[in-house]
Amino acid sequence: MITSKLTSKAQTTIPQPVRAALHLVEGDHIEYKIEGEKVILVKHTAEIPGDNPFATFEEWNSEADRRAYGDL
Repeated sequence: MITSKLTSKAQTTIPQPVRAALHLVEGDHIEYKIEGEKVILVKHTAEIPGDNPFATFEEWNSEADRRAYGDL
């Protein structure tokens, strides 16, 4: 069993064996999948939007919005 301690700021260090198993390096993103009483930690493999501030706002991600604001 691999464990880690939660700090007063709700932070923890991912133990080295877990980082090695997931091939995690500095700057990687991780996902938490909640399944009932369990949480599954996985390496996030999808691209994280960087330069496009609208990429994270699905309500602004329509063809009408692209036509209306595409030239800004």
